[in-house]
Amino acid sequence: MKMMRSVNPATGELNGEYELYSSQRIEESFKKSRTAYKIWKDTEVFNREHYLANAAGVLRERAQELAHIITIEMGKPIRESMDEIEKCAKVFDYFSDRTEMFLSPEFVETEAEASGIVLEPLGTILSIMPWNAPFWQALRFAAPALAGGNVILLKHASYVPKCALAIENIFKEAEFPEGVYQTLLIDGPTALSLIPRNEINAVSFTGGRQAGQKVAAAAGGSIKKCILELGGSDPFIVLDDADIEKAAKVGTLSRFQNAGQRCTAAKRFIVDATIAEEFTSKFVEHVRDLKIGDPLDTNNDMGPLVNSEQADYVQDQVNRTLKTGADVLLDGGKQEENSSFFYPMVLGNITEDAPVLTEETFGPVAPIVTFRNEEEAIKIANSTEFGLGASIWSKDRERAIRFSREIEAGLVAINNSVSSDARLPLGGFKKSGFGRELHRTGMYEFLGTKSMKVF
Repeated sequence: MKMMRSVNPATGELNGEYELYSSQRIEESFKKSRTAYKIWKDTEVFNREHYLANAAGVLRERAQELAHIITIEMGKPIRESMDEIEKCAKVFDYFSDRTEMFLSPEFVETEAEASGIVLEPLGTILSIMPWNAPFWQALRFAAPALAGGNVILLKHASYVPKCALAIENIFKEAEFPEGVYQTLLIDGPTALSLIPRNEINAVSFTGGRQAGQKVAAAAGGSIKKCILELGGSDPFIVLDDADIEKAAKVGTLSRFQNAGQRCTAAKRFIVDATIAEEFTSKFVEHVRDLKIGDPLDTNNDMGPLVNSEQADYVQDQVNRTLKTGADVLLDGGKQEENSSFFYPMVLGNITEDAPVLTEETFGPVAPIVTFRNEEEAIKIANSTEFGLGASIWSKDRERAIRFSREIEAGLVAINNSVSSDARLPLGGFKKSGFGRELHRTGMYEFLGTKSMKVF
Protein backbone atom coordinates (compact mmCIF):
# COMPACT_ATOMS: atom_id res chain seq x y z
CA MET A 1 0.00 0.00 0.00
CA LYS A 2 1.46 3.35 -1.06
CA MET A 3 1.70 5.94 1.70
CA MET A 4 2.18 9.70 1.84
CA ARG A 5 4.42 10.87 4.70
CA SER A 6 4.23 14.18 6.50
CA VAL A 7 7.57 15.10 8.11
CA ASN A 8 8.45 18.12 10.25
CA PRO A 9 11.45 19.64 8.40
CA ALA A 10 12.72 21.41 11.53
CA THR A 11 12.94 18.26 13.66
CA GLY A 12 12.73 15.34 11.25
CA GLU A 13 9.83 13.94 13.26
CA LEU A 14 7.02 12.11 11.49
CA ASN A 15 3.75 14.05 11.66
CA GLY A 16 1.77 11.19 10.18
CA GLU A 17 1.34 8.75 7.31
CA TYR A 18 -1.59 8.78 4.91
CA GLU A 19 -2.75 6.10 2.54
CA LEU A 20 -2.91 7.17 -1.09
CA TYR A 21 -6.44 7.02 -2.44
CA SER A 22 -7.42 3.86 -4.28
CA SER A 23 -9.04 3.95 -7.71
CA GLN A 24 -12.34 3.12 -6.00
CA ARG A 25 -12.06 6.11 -3.68
CA ILE A 26 -11.19 8.38 -6.60
CA GLU A 27 -14.32 7.17 -8.39
CA GLU A 28 -16.36 7.96 -5.29
CA SER A 29 -14.90 11.47 -5.27
CA PHE A 30 -15.84 11.95 -8.92
CA LYS A 31 -19.39 10.83 -8.19
CA LYS A 32 -19.67 13.27 -5.28
CA SER A 33 -18.26 16.04 -7.46
CA ARG A 34 -20.84 15.47 -10.20
CA THR A 35 -23.68 15.50 -7.70
CA ALA A 36 -22.33 18.58 -5.95
CA TYR A 37 -21.91 20.49 -9.20
CA LYS A 38 -25.60 20.09 -10.07
CA ILE A 39 -26.47 21.65 -6.71
CA TRP A 40 -23.74 24.28 -6.55
CA LYS A 41 -24.09 25.79 -10.02
CA ASP A 42 -27.81 26.35 -9.40
CA THR A 43 -27.24 27.87 -5.96
CA GLU A 44 -28.21 31.54 -6.04
CA VAL A 45 -25.16 33.77 -6.28
CA PHE A 46 -25.96 35.63 -3.05
CA ASN A 47 -26.11 32.26 -1.28
CA ARG A 48 -22.72 31.28 -2.70
CA GLU A 49 -21.40 34.57 -1.33
CA HIS A 50 -22.75 33.54 2.07
CA TYR A 51 -20.84 30.25 1.94
CA LEU A 52 -17.65 32.11 1.02
CA ALA A 53 -18.10 34.38 4.02
CA ASN A 54 -18.56 31.26 6.16
CA ALA A 55 -15.21 29.93 4.91
CA ALA A 56 -13.51 33.19 5.88
CA GLY A 57 -15.00 32.85 9.34
CA VAL A 58 -13.77 29.27 9.77
CA LEU A 59 -10.27 30.29 8.71
CA ARG A 60 -10.16 33.04 11.32
CA GLU A 61 -11.67 30.90 14.07
CA ARG A 62 -9.12 28.13 13.50
CA ALA A 63 -6.19 30.36 12.52
CA GLN A 64 -3.76 29.19 15.23
CA GLU A 65 -4.45 25.51 14.63
CA LEU A 66 -4.17 25.81 10.85
CA ALA A 67 -1.01 27.93 11.05
CA HIS A 68 0.56 25.29 13.29
CA ILE A 69 -0.13 22.63 10.65
CA ILE A 70 1.60 24.74 7.99
CA THR A 71 4.65 25.28 10.18
CA ILE A 72 5.19 21.68 11.28
CA GLU A 73 4.62 20.36 7.77
CA MET A 74 6.70 22.69 5.58
CA GLY A 75 8.74 24.79 8.01
CA LYS A 76 7.36 28.29 7.54
CA PRO A 77 7.81 30.51 10.63
CA ILE A 78 4.61 30.54 12.67
CA ARG A 79 4.16 34.31 12.29
CA GLU A 80 4.19 33.93 8.51
CA SER A 81 1.81 30.97 8.73
CA MET A 82 -0.65 33.10 10.69
CA ASP A 83 -0.35 35.80 8.03
CA GLU A 84 -1.04 33.20 5.34
CA ILE A 85 -4.28 32.11 7.00
CA GLU A 86 -5.47 35.70 7.34
CA LYS A 87 -4.63 36.35 3.69
CA CYS A 88 -6.77 33.35 2.73
CA ALA A 89 -9.66 34.72 4.80
CA LYS A 90 -9.35 38.03 2.98
CA VAL A 91 -9.60 36.43 -0.45
CA PHE A 92 -12.90 34.88 0.62
CA ASP A 93 -14.01 38.26 1.97
CA TYR A 94 -13.21 39.81 -1.39
CA PHE A 95 -15.29 37.42 -3.47
CA SER A 96 -18.10 37.14 -0.93
CA ASP A 97 -18.57 40.91 -1.36
CA ARG A 98 -18.29 41.10 -5.15
CA THR A 99 -19.39 37.91 -6.89
CA GLU A 100 -22.91 39.06 -7.66
CA MET A 101 -21.49 42.18 -9.30
CA PHE A 102 -18.85 40.20 -11.23
CA LEU A 103 -21.46 37.77 -12.58
CA SER A 104 -24.08 40.34 -13.55
CA PRO A 105 -25.29 39.80 -17.15
CA GLU A 106 -24.06 42.35 -19.68
CA PHE A 107 -26.81 43.73 -21.89
CA VAL A 108 -25.84 44.65 -25.45
CA GLU A 109 -27.86 46.64 -27.96
CA THR A 110 -28.40 44.75 -31.23
CA GLU A 111 -31.19 44.33 -33.78
CA ALA A 112 -32.79 41.74 -31.49
CA GLU A 113 -35.40 42.59 -28.90
CA ALA A 114 -32.87 41.75 -26.17
CA SER A 115 -29.20 40.72 -26.35
CA GLY A 116 -26.57 40.06 -23.79
CA ILE A 117 -23.75 38.04 -22.32
CA VAL A 118 -23.98 35.65 -19.39
CA LEU A 119 -21.19 33.77 -17.62
CA GLU A 120 -21.56 30.13 -16.61
CA PRO A 121 -19.28 27.73 -14.68
CA LEU A 122 -17.26 25.06 -16.48
CA GLY A 123 -17.78 22.23 -13.97
CA THR A 124 -15.20 20.27 -11.99
CA ILE A 125 -11.76 21.89 -11.83
CA LEU A 126 -8.71 19.80 -10.95
CA SER A 127 -6.38 21.92 -8.80
CA ILE A 128 -2.73 20.79 -8.61
CA MET A 129 -0.90 22.85 -6.01
CA PRO A 130 2.61 23.22 -4.46
CA TRP A 131 3.83 23.08 -0.88
CA ASN A 132 5.43 26.48 -0.35
CA ALA A 133 2.24 28.36 0.57
CA PRO A 134 -0.01 25.35 1.10
CA PHE A 135 -3.20 27.17 2.09
CA TRP A 136 -2.80 30.34 0.03
CA GLN A 137 -1.92 28.60 -3.24
CA ALA A 138 -4.94 26.30 -2.96
CA LEU A 139 -7.43 28.90 -1.74
CA ARG A 140 -6.48 31.87 -3.91
CA PHE A 141 -7.65 29.72 -6.83
CA ALA A 142 -10.56 28.17 -4.96
CA ALA A 143 -12.33 31.35 -3.87
CA PRO A 144 -13.03 32.76 -7.36
CA ALA A 145 -13.57 29.32 -8.91
CA LEU A 146 -16.17 28.39 -6.29
CA ALA A 147 -17.74 31.84 -6.43
CA GLY A 148 -18.33 31.28 -10.14
CA GLY A 149 -20.20 28.03 -9.50
CA ASN A 150 -17.46 25.48 -10.17
CA VAL A 151 -16.55 22.58 -7.89
CA ILE A 152 -12.98 21.54 -7.07
CA LEU A 153 -10.81 18.46 -6.68
CA LEU A 154 -7.47 19.29 -5.01
CA LYS A 155 -4.30 17.30 -5.66
CA HIS A 156 -1.87 18.89 -3.22
CA ALA A 157 1.91 18.46 -3.00
CA SER A 158 2.96 15.16 -1.46
CA TYR A 159 4.87 16.98 1.33
CA VAL A 160 1.72 18.57 2.81
CA PRO A 161 -1.07 15.97 3.22
CA LYS A 162 -2.09 17.37 6.62
CA CYS A 163 -2.62 20.78 5.02
CA ALA A 164 -4.55 19.23 2.14
CA LEU A 165 -6.99 17.45 4.45
CA ALA A 166 -7.32 20.50 6.71
CA ILE A 167 -8.28 22.60 3.67
CA GLU A 168 -11.04 20.14 2.74
CA ASN A 169 -12.35 20.31 6.29
CA ILE A 170 -12.65 24.10 6.12
CA PHE A 171 -15.41 23.73 3.53
CA LYS A 172 -17.15 21.05 5.55
CA GLU A 173 -17.15 23.30 8.61
CA ALA A 174 -18.37 26.21 6.49
CA GLU A 175 -21.30 23.94 5.54
CA PHE A 176 -20.71 23.91 1.79
CA PRO A 177 -22.74 21.20 0.03
CA GLU A 178 -20.94 17.86 0.27
CA GLY A 179 -18.47 17.31 -2.56
CA VAL A 180 -18.06 20.96 -3.61
CA TYR A 181 -14.42 20.91 -2.48
CA GLN A 182 -12.58 17.61 -2.09
CA THR A 183 -8.98 16.61 -1.51
CA LEU A 184 -7.47 13.69 -3.42
CA LEU A 185 -4.41 12.13 -1.77
CA ILE A 186 -2.78 10.94 -4.99
CA ASP A 187 0.64 11.11 -6.63
CA GLY A 188 1.66 13.15 -9.67
CA PRO A 189 1.29 10.43 -12.34
CA THR A 190 -2.21 9.63 -11.07
CA ALA A 191 -3.16 13.31 -11.24
CA LEU A 192 -1.94 13.52 -14.84
CA SER A 193 -3.96 10.43 -15.74
CA LEU A 194 -7.14 12.11 -14.47
CA ILE A 195 -6.88 15.21 -16.67
CA PRO A 196 -8.22 13.58 -19.87
CA ARG A 197 -11.22 12.10 -18.08
CA ASN A 198 -14.65 13.50 -18.90
CA GLU A 199 -15.28 14.28 -15.23
CA ILE A 200 -12.55 16.96 -15.31
CA ASN A 201 -13.50 20.16 -17.12
CA ALA A 202 -10.38 22.30 -16.53
CA VAL A 203 -7.11 22.38 -14.61
CA SER A 204 -5.30 24.94 -12.45
CA PHE A 205 -1.62 24.22 -11.81
CA THR A 206 0.99 26.03 -9.74
CA GLY A 207 4.47 24.54 -9.50
CA GLY A 208 7.63 23.77 -11.43
CA ARG A 209 8.04 24.22 -15.17
CA GLN A 210 8.63 20.57 -16.06
CA ALA A 211 5.51 19.39 -14.25
CA GLY A 212 3.61 22.33 -15.75
CA GLN A 213 4.58 21.24 -19.26
CA LYS A 214 3.11 17.78 -18.58
CA VAL A 215 -0.10 19.28 -17.23
CA ALA A 216 -0.43 21.61 -20.22
CA ALA A 217 0.20 18.73 -22.63
CA ALA A 218 -2.44 16.57 -20.95
CA ALA A 219 -4.97 19.40 -20.88
CA GLY A 220 -4.23 20.45 -24.44
CA GLY A 221 -4.46 16.88 -25.67
CA SER A 222 -7.97 16.63 -24.28
CA ILE A 223 -8.87 20.22 -25.29
CA LYS A 224 -9.39 21.53 -21.78
CA LYS A 225 -8.72 24.93 -20.28
CA CYS A 226 -5.70 25.13 -18.00
CA ILE A 227 -4.02 27.87 -16.02
CA LEU A 228 -0.30 27.65 -15.24
CA GLU A 229 1.76 29.57 -12.67
CA LEU A 230 5.31 28.26 -12.99
CA GLY A 231 7.38 30.43 -10.68
CA GLY A 232 9.76 33.25 -11.34
CA SER A 233 13.21 34.76 -11.05
CA ASP A 234 12.05 38.21 -10.03
CA PRO A 235 14.44 41.16 -10.41
CA PHE A 236 14.75 43.65 -7.55
CA ILE A 237 16.06 46.74 -9.35
CA VAL A 238 17.61 49.57 -7.34
CA LEU A 239 18.15 52.76 -9.34
CA ASP A 240 20.68 55.42 -8.34
CA ASP A 241 18.08 57.70 -6.71
CA ALA A 242 16.46 55.00 -4.55
CA ASP A 243 15.92 55.13 -0.80
CA ILE A 244 18.81 52.74 -0.16
CA GLU A 245 18.04 51.97 3.46
CA LYS A 246 14.41 51.11 2.75
CA ALA A 247 15.32 49.11 -0.35
CA ALA A 248 17.84 47.07 1.62
CA LYS A 249 15.37 46.40 4.44
CA VAL A 250 12.45 45.46 2.19
CA GLY A 251 14.75 43.47 -0.09
CA THR A 252 15.82 41.36 2.88
CA LEU A 253 12.20 40.54 3.72
CA SER A 254 11.33 39.83 0.09
CA ARG A 255 14.25 37.48 -0.46
CA PHE A 256 14.29 35.60 2.85
CA GLN A 257 10.63 35.38 3.82
CA ASN A 258 9.59 31.71 3.91
CA ALA A 259 13.31 30.90 3.59
CA GLY A 260 13.24 32.19 0.02
CA GLN A 261 10.62 29.64 -1.04
CA ARG A 262 8.22 32.11 -2.68
CA CYS A 263 7.36 32.40 -6.36
CA THR A 264 7.24 36.21 -6.12
CA ALA A 265 10.32 36.59 -3.91
CA ALA A 266 13.09 38.95 -5.00
CA LYS A 267 15.58 36.54 -6.54
CA ARG A 268 18.01 38.77 -8.44
CA PHE A 269 19.24 42.06 -6.97
CA ILE A 270 20.15 44.41 -9.81
CA VAL A 271 21.77 47.55 -8.39
CA ASP A 272 23.17 50.73 -9.93
CA ALA A 273 26.98 50.56 -9.72
CA THR A 274 27.23 54.03 -8.15
CA ILE A 275 25.29 52.93 -5.05
CA ALA A 276 26.10 49.21 -5.07
CA GLU A 277 28.64 49.37 -2.25
CA GLU A 278 26.29 51.24 0.09
CA PHE A 279 23.30 49.05 -0.77
CA THR A 280 25.30 45.83 -0.35
CA SER A 281 26.64 46.92 3.02
CA LYS A 282 23.17 47.75 4.37
CA PHE A 283 21.61 44.65 2.80
CA VAL A 284 24.20 42.27 4.27
CA GLU A 285 23.75 43.93 7.65
CA HIS A 286 19.99 43.31 7.58
CA VAL A 287 20.43 39.73 6.42
CA ARG A 288 22.98 39.05 9.15
CA ASP A 289 20.41 40.19 11.74
CA LEU A 290 17.89 37.52 10.74
CA LYS A 291 17.22 34.95 13.45
CA ILE A 292 17.18 31.37 12.17
CA GLY A 293 15.83 28.45 14.16
CA ASP A 294 12.70 26.68 15.39
CA PRO A 295 9.87 28.02 13.19
CA LEU A 296 7.39 27.63 16.07
CA ASP A 297 9.38 30.22 18.05
CA THR A 298 7.83 33.61 17.30
CA ASN A 299 11.22 35.28 17.82
CA ASN A 300 12.70 33.57 14.76
CA ASP A 301 12.58 35.08 11.29
CA MET A 302 13.45 32.00 9.25
CA GLY A 303 13.00 28.26 9.63
CA PRO A 304 14.18 25.33 7.52
CA LEU A 305 13.55 24.59 3.89
CA VAL A 306 10.78 22.11 3.18
CA ASN A 307 13.20 19.16 3.40
CA SER A 308 16.85 18.18 3.24
CA GLU A 309 16.63 17.42 -0.49
CA GLN A 310 15.56 20.99 -1.23
CA ALA A 311 18.49 22.27 0.85
CA ASP A 312 20.83 20.03 -1.17
CA TYR A 313 19.39 21.39 -4.41
CA VAL A 314 19.93 25.02 -3.41
CA GLN A 315 23.44 24.23 -2.16
CA ASP A 316 24.24 22.69 -5.53
CA GLN A 317 23.07 25.88 -7.27
CA VAL A 318 25.38 27.89 -5.02
CA ASN A 319 28.33 25.54 -5.58
CA ARG A 320 27.92 25.72 -9.35
CA THR A 321 27.67 29.52 -9.13
CA LEU A 322 30.88 29.75 -7.11
CA LYS A 323 32.66 27.82 -9.86
CA THR A 324 31.78 30.67 -12.25
CA GLY A 325 33.85 33.04 -10.07
CA ALA A 326 31.20 34.48 -7.75
CA ASP A 327 32.23 35.95 -4.40
CA VAL A 328 30.66 35.11 -1.06
CA LEU A 329 29.58 38.35 0.62
CA LEU A 330 27.76 36.59 3.45
CA ASP A 331 28.48 32.93 4.09
CA GLY A 332 25.84 30.39 5.03
CA GLY A 333 24.34 27.43 3.23
CA LYS A 334 23.63 23.92 4.41
CA GLN A 335 25.60 23.17 7.57
CA GLU A 336 24.67 19.55 8.35
CA GLU A 337 24.22 16.62 5.98
CA ASN A 338 20.67 15.56 6.90
CA SER A 339 19.41 18.97 7.98
CA SER A 340 16.73 20.98 6.19
CA PHE A 341 18.17 24.25 7.49
CA PHE A 342 19.96 26.47 4.98
CA TYR A 343 21.52 29.67 6.32
CA PRO A 344 21.19 32.88 4.30
CA MET A 345 23.85 33.65 1.70
CA VAL A 346 24.66 36.81 -0.27
CA LEU A 347 26.77 36.50 -3.42
CA GLY A 348 28.55 39.10 -5.54
CA ASN A 349 30.63 39.27 -8.74
CA ILE A 350 27.93 37.30 -10.54
CA THR A 351 28.41 36.45 -14.21
CA GLU A 352 25.46 36.17 -16.60
CA ASP A 353 25.82 32.37 -16.85
CA ALA A 354 25.66 31.82 -13.07
CA PRO A 355 22.99 29.25 -12.07
CA VAL A 356 21.54 31.60 -9.42
CA LEU A 357 20.62 33.91 -12.30
CA THR A 358 19.68 31.48 -15.06
CA GLU A 359 17.60 29.19 -12.81
CA GLU A 360 14.91 29.90 -10.24
CA THR A 361 16.63 29.80 -6.86
CA PHE A 362 14.01 28.55 -4.40
CA GLY A 363 15.94 29.18 -1.22
CA PRO A 364 17.67 31.88 0.87
CA VAL A 365 20.38 32.98 -1.57
CA ALA A 366 20.68 36.58 -2.79
CA PRO A 367 22.87 37.37 -5.83
CA ILE A 368 23.79 41.03 -6.37
CA VAL A 369 24.49 42.26 -9.91
CA THR A 370 25.48 45.81 -10.86
CA PHE A 371 24.60 47.93 -13.90
CA ARG A 372 25.90 51.20 -15.37
CA ASN A 373 22.78 52.61 -17.04
CA GLU A 374 19.05 51.96 -17.40
CA GLU A 375 19.43 50.15 -20.71
CA GLU A 376 21.80 47.65 -19.13
CA ALA A 377 19.50 47.22 -16.12
CA ILE A 378 16.55 46.40 -18.38
CA LYS A 379 18.64 43.92 -20.35
CA ILE A 380 19.75 42.12 -17.18
CA ALA A 381 16.24 42.12 -15.71
CA ASN A 382 14.74 40.60 -18.86
CA SER A 383 17.52 38.06 -19.44
CA THR A 384 15.54 35.19 -17.96
CA GLU A 385 12.94 32.72 -19.16
CA PHE A 386 10.67 33.83 -16.33
CA GLY A 387 8.44 36.88 -16.08
CA LEU A 388 6.37 36.73 -12.92
CA GLY A 389 7.20 39.82 -10.85
CA ALA A 390 9.61 42.74 -10.56
CA SER A 391 10.39 45.35 -7.91
CA ILE A 392 11.73 48.77 -8.95
CA TRP A 393 13.19 51.36 -6.58
CA SER A 394 13.44 55.09 -7.33
CA LYS A 395 12.35 58.28 -5.59
CA ASP A 396 11.20 59.54 -9.00
CA ARG A 397 7.90 57.71 -9.46
CA GLU A 398 7.44 58.78 -13.07
CA ARG A 399 10.88 57.45 -13.89
CA ALA A 400 10.10 54.16 -12.16
CA ILE A 401 6.75 53.81 -13.94
CA ARG A 402 8.39 54.51 -17.30
CA PHE A 403 11.12 52.00 -16.47
CA SER A 404 8.54 49.38 -15.44
CA ARG A 405 6.96 49.40 -18.90
CA GLU A 406 10.18 47.89 -20.26
CA ILE A 407 10.21 45.01 -17.76
CA GLU A 408 8.73 41.68 -18.87
CA ALA A 409 6.70 40.74 -15.80
CA GLY A 410 3.07 40.23 -14.83
CA LEU A 411 3.35 41.99 -11.45
CA VAL A 412 5.38 45.13 -10.78
CA ALA A 413 5.88 46.84 -7.42
CA ILE A 414 7.46 50.28 -7.22
CA ASN A 415 9.24 51.06 -3.96
CA ASN A 416 7.95 47.91 -2.31
CA SER A 417 8.15 44.14 -2.62
CA VAL A 418 6.02 42.07 -4.98
CA SER A 419 3.09 40.26 -3.40
CA SER A 420 -0.19 38.82 -4.62
CA ASP A 421 -3.38 40.72 -3.85
CA ALA A 422 -6.97 39.51 -4.31
CA ARG A 423 -7.83 42.90 -5.87
CA LEU A 424 -5.33 42.50 -8.75
CA PRO A 425 -4.76 39.70 -11.30
CA LEU A 426 -1.87 37.34 -10.56
CA GLY A 427 0.13 35.69 -13.33
CA GLY A 428 3.27 35.97 -15.39
CA PHE A 429 4.78 36.42 -18.82
CA LYS A 430 7.04 34.07 -20.76
CA LYS A 431 7.71 30.72 -19.07
CA SER A 432 6.20 31.83 -15.79
CA GLY A 433 2.97 30.49 -17.26
CA PHE A 434 -0.29 31.75 -18.68
CA GLY A 435 -3.70 32.74 -17.42
CA ARG A 436 -4.50 34.74 -14.30
CA GLU A 437 -5.71 34.14 -10.76
CA LEU A 438 -7.47 36.53 -8.34
CA HIS A 439 -9.45 39.67 -9.23
CA ARG A 440 -12.51 39.18 -11.46
CA THR A 441 -10.05 38.16 -14.20
CA GLY A 442 -9.21 35.03 -12.22
CA MET A 443 -12.90 34.21 -11.80
CA TYR A 444 -13.53 34.59 -15.54
CA GLU A 445 -10.76 32.08 -16.37
CA PHE A 446 -13.08 29.27 -15.26
CA LEU A 447 -16.34 30.61 -16.64
CA GLY A 448 -17.82 30.09 -20.07
CA THR A 449 -19.09 33.12 -21.97
CA LYS A 450 -22.56 32.66 -23.47
CA SER A 451 -23.95 35.25 -25.91
CA MET A 452 -27.72 35.42 -26.21
CA LYS A 453 -30.20 37.10 -28.53
CA VAL A 454 -33.96 37.19 -27.95
CA PHE A 455 -36.15 38.03 -30.95
